[in-house]
Amino acid sequence: MAIENNQIVSIEYEVRDGGVVVDSNVGGHPLTFMFGKGQIIPGLEAGIAHMNMGDKGDVLVKAHDAYGDYNEEAQQELPREQFAGIDLNVGMTLYGQGEDGGTVQVVVKEIKDDAVIIDFNHPLAGKDLMFTVTISNVRDASAEEAMTGIPAENKVDNSGCCGSGGNHGCGCH
Repeated sequence: MAIENNQIVSIEYEVRDGGVVVDSNVGGHPLTFMFGKGQIIPGLEAGIAHMNMGDKGDVLVKAHDAYGDYNEEAQQELPREQFAGIDLNVGMTLYGQGEDGGTVQVVVKEIKDDAVIIDFNHPLAGKDLMFTVTISNVRDASAEEAMTGIPAENKVDNSGCCGSGGNHGCGCH
């Protein structure tokens, strides 16, 4: 039976750009999300829609359905003094605060004598990606999950640690 919108899905995945693995959670905690809510990249969500629990398969996600096409205009030249105290290298990732207050990831594209060119494109923008995916769990959402869109596995408890899903970057085991 195909995965339905608002179901909670857990996957194990490996992502390759060409033959190079660029991300993987194999052997770790599964990625758990509510299907149909745009919580994962659209091409991957569409690619697993007809899979069932226990299925494993490859899903090719074209750039426009992954992290978008590469936008040459998504670059900015900033005065070098704004990077004082940072040992800059071309290709390094920096994090800053965007206009909306959220975190923005940029990559150092070029270093000039008096300026630095940063790239706002996601590092995987413009790339077709091959996902090897195993569907480790599919279940109906609880009433609370359906209302909040947050799977119980991803919920943070009052101590600041993650709930029953394990370590999701918050230091719990």
